[in-house]
Parts: sequence; structure tokens; C-alpha cells
Amino acid sequence: MGVNKTLVIAGLAIVQAVASAAPGADQSFSQLAARYLDDVADRSPVAATALGDHRADDRLDEVDAAARARIRDTFIDYRETLAAIDRDALSRANQVDAAILHNEIESTLFELDTLEEWAWNPLFYVRLPGNAIYGLLSRDFAPLEERLDNAASRLEQLPRFFAQARGSLQPGRVPKIHAETAIQQNRGLTTIIDSMIVPRMEELAPETRERLDAAIEIAQAAIGEHQVWLEEELLPRANGDFRIGAELYDRKLAFALNSPLSRREIRVLAEREYELVRSEMYEIARQVYVGINPYTAFPDNPDEAYKQAIIRAALEVAYQELPPRDGIVEVAKQHLQQASDFVVEKNIVTMPEEPVEIIVMPEFQRGIALAYLSPPGPLDKDQEAFYAVAPLPADWTDAQVESFLREYNLYSIQNLTIHEAVPGHYLQLALSNRHPSALRSALWSGPFVEGWAVYAERVMVEAGYLDNDPLMRLINRKWYLRSITNAIIDSAIHVDGMTQEEAMKLMIEGGFQEEREAAGKWVRAQLSSAQLSTYFVGYQEHENLRADVESAWGDEFTLRRYHDQVLSYGSPPVRFVRALMLNEPIPQGAQAETSPSP
Repeated sequence: MGVNKTLVIAGLAIVQAVASAAPGADQSFSQLAARYLDDVADRSPVAATALGDHRADDRLDEVDAAARARIRDTFIDYRETLAAIDRDALSRANQVDAAILHNEIESTLFELDTLEEWAWNPLFYVRLPGNAIYGLLSRDFAPLEERLDNAASRLEQLPRFFAQARGSLQPGRVPKIHAETAIQQNRGLTTIIDSMIVPRMEELAPETRERLDAAIEIAQAAIGEHQVWLEEELLPRANGDFRIGAELYDRKLAFALNSPLSRREIRVLAEREYELVRSEMYEIARQVYVGINPYTAFPDNPDEAYKQAIIRAALEVAYQELPPRDGIVEVAKQHLQQASDFVVEKNIVTMPEEPVEIIVMPEFQRGIALAYLSPPGPLDKDQEAFYAVAPLPADWTDAQVESFLREYNLYSIQNLTIHEAVPGHYLQLALSNRHPSALRSALWSGPFVEGWAVYAERVMVEAGYLDNDPLMRLINRKWYLRSITNAIIDSAIHVDGMTQEEAMKLMIEGGFQEEREAAGKWVRAQLSSAQLSTYFVGYQEHENLRADVESAWGDEFTLRRYHDQVLSYGSPPVRFVRALMLNEPIPQGAQAETSPSP
């Protein structure tokens, strides 16, 4: 599961100086932060739209070599300007933001000059135009006619955009799985036009409708031309290796985590947790099994095969509770209300008032994850967050459907809704968007966000969600085990050469995942790198932070007080939240510049 990450609010200065801080340093940093934010509309008009900066809603990103060169020069200038600022003289809040901005600058330059996804990942060039239209029409931030007029402008630019994309991509470096997924998602661009633009055209004045009709024709021709190129030119020549290797992986991981943890340390920690969680699952499964077979005598020292059988037998009980094939969205809506009521009842965390809607995932975004949470941009106040759920593919066999629904049984959809919505992503990001630092709201930490969502799952179960139902606790542990195996396969695939067979065995046998879930995760692991580790790493950081704060606060500790304060800092890396909460020195190290793990 995941979150659609957006970039930044434009034009907002971040002045969070304290009396003891040097005004000059804080002023200089605030100017840099404001400039960085203000530049978003020029760097990526589509990202600016998503964040609520609507100055460039009529433009589509430039993605050719000249655009990349301009961005590179801009970020080198940011790097030099930031290096000239005395970080020790900044306020504590600005020290955090400066460290976050530094990581973002170095990460961007790494992606441009070393990772070079622009040359081998066609998915970027498919998703961006889809987001360009979706971002204009999914939320009512301006009159419909204005948004459709801007949509027409962006549609008119699609021929230029796709031409630049084809000029940037180097087919021999493109992995086959990336080409195949791009082909699937590109088809979805027409669906966006048909579902989000065409039904609203009758509300337009004749002259506006005429322009939009012409723009749609231009766009459909451009999409069709790109589809032919993807299928006939790119796919046959797509021979690149999806494994990015140790050096690139370690550097990308360091940027993604902004944490002192190395690849090897993560692997050791994950493998240890793997054994512990499987032991927990066995103990819970025994309770379930005794409920069905009350006279069972369990061995004192069961072997792994016996534990495996008992866990699977207990999971089979949960798998009897399945949602209807076409009813996952409706079930999720019911579970969202149930989870929200429980959070209020147990006083777990302050509930936000911002609206959230559960929707069917747009076709152009499918193929990577079952669900995601799309928050509104920090500038788009009072706009909805979207908890998007992908429908089951129409071409799946009955066996594939059954496999999927077993994995996403009613208990799992409960856990999914906790993760994506309450008290997970929706709640956390709604509060994050209130933070006064525009930069911090924009450059959120993946491990903080994903780790919080996994942590939220555990909090709900510990608080007795669903009346302490052991099946809910068992499914929760299974989901945490998924986060652990995510971290293992992430590095094992990209660095150690883990095969599909090995990955599937770990997920299905070791992690108790159904075939459809494991198969989807194998695809996702090929299409991405480093991101799958954020769930586990972030969860560990959140758990460790809570333990330390609980110890420090003693009798004054309450869940609501703790959670409200953690979430009051926005979404920076957890190590910065720790420093702010426990009054420790703000970490200054550039973790991403450390040497690769062995």
C-alpha cells in the first residue's frame, strides 16, 4: 500500500526562528526555502497543481534534455546557497528543514546524474499526463470551466510531451517489466478523458466545448501514437536489467530513508523480526485452533512444519470471511466509519475534520499496488483526501480472484483501511498539512509516513479493535510480516539477485501471502527500489521513539498526548521528531553521502 507523494506549496516562506537563533541565518534559509517552493511551478507544473499552487495549471512539464539541464543547474545553485548558511545558527525547526532540504537536493542530483531513471523508466512519462488531468478534475478547487480550459491546454501539449519522452528514453536500457506496465497504464489515459472530461462537457459554453473537443482529438491521437511506439518500438528492444545493483541501491536507499541504518543492518533486523513475528503468529493461531478443536494437545517443542500448519489452519478461518468481488470499495467505506468511531472511543489520537472519500483507483494508476491514499495539497484547504482502491482485473481467472479475495478477506480490508485512512495515512497527512513549515509539508519522509501507517495498525489491535478478535490480531501480524518480507526482498532482489521463485517462496511460505498478492509484490519490487523498505524501517523507528518517550514521560504518558505531539511536527524523518520531542541535538549528518554498505 502506499501514498501518492506530491512536492510543494509555492510561495510560502518558512520563518520559524526562536529568540536564541541568529536572525541572519534564519532569514537566509527562509529565503532559500521560499525560492525552492516558488520554483516548483516552473520545474513541474503538474506537481504544483497537486500541491495547490495553481499558477501553472495550463502547462505540462518539459521532460527533454534542456529541461533536465535547467533543473540540474537550479539544484546546484540550491546546494551552494544552503552550504553557505551556518546551520548551527538556525532555529531548531529550521535545522530540521535544512537537513530535509539538503537530502532532497542531493537526491535530485543523484537521480538526474547517476540513477538516470529518465532514460530507462517509461512509467514516469505515462503517469505524469494522467496526473496532469486527474489533478485538475478530481477536486473542486476552482470553477469547472476554468479547470476544463486548463485541461484542454494540457491535452494540447501531449504531442510535445510524448515526443520529448521518446527522445529521452533509451530502449535498450528499459527493463521489460517497465515497458509492459507502461503499455497497460498508457491505455488508461484515454479512460481518464472519457470518465473525467467528456461527461462534464455539456456544462460548458459552446466555444469552450469546441476547444476541448479539438484538444481531446489531439490528445487521443498523441496517446495512440505513443501506444504504438511503446508496443512496437520500445517493448521489442527493452532489454534492460530491472535490478539496479548494490552501489545504486545503497545510495538510493540512503536518500529514501534519511536514516543512519544501512542495507545490511536493515536486513539483519528484518530477519530477526521475521522469526519473532512468526512465533507470535503461532501463539495467536493456537488460540484460534483451540476454539475450533478444543481438545487439541500441542507439543511442547513443535518444529517449524507443525507451526506452519497451525498458522495456516487458523488463517483459513479468516479466509472464510470474504468481500464480494465487486464490493471491496463499499466494504472499505463501512470499515472506515468503524475505525473512526473506535479511535474516538478509545481516545487514541485527535481526529481531523478534513474530508476523505473512498474511490475506485483510476486505470492509469493501476498495476503497482491495491490501494493508496492521495491527500490534497497543503494549499488546497478543505479539499478531500482520496483513499483509492483498485478493482479486480476483468481478465483474471476464477482461481486468481479467489486467491486475491482470500488475501483481502474482511479482516485484511479492516487492516488496509486502518493503514490507508484512520488512524493511518489520511489522518496523519491531514495533520501534517497543518504544519506551518511549507517545506516540511512538501518534502515528507517516506519512512515516517509509511512507518506511521504500519504502527497505526498495531495501535488499533493493541487497543482491542474488533473486541480483541484473535483473527484480527493474526491478520495484523501477517500484515506486519508483509512489511518485513518487503524489506528483505527489496534489497535481496536488487542487490543479491533473488529470483522470482525465491521471492515467491519467501512471501507465500514464509509470509503466508496468497499467490496473487505475492505475484503483485514481485512486479512491484521489479518496478521500484528502496521504497518497499520504508514500511519496516519507519515502523521500527516509530516503535523505538514511542518506547523512549513513554519512558521519559512516565505517568504523564497517554496515547492521545503522544500521538498528537508526534503528528504535530509534520512528516520529517523520525530521527528529527525524536530530537524535537526529547530535546536532543538536531542530527546534522548527510546520511545519503555515506559509503555504500558491504
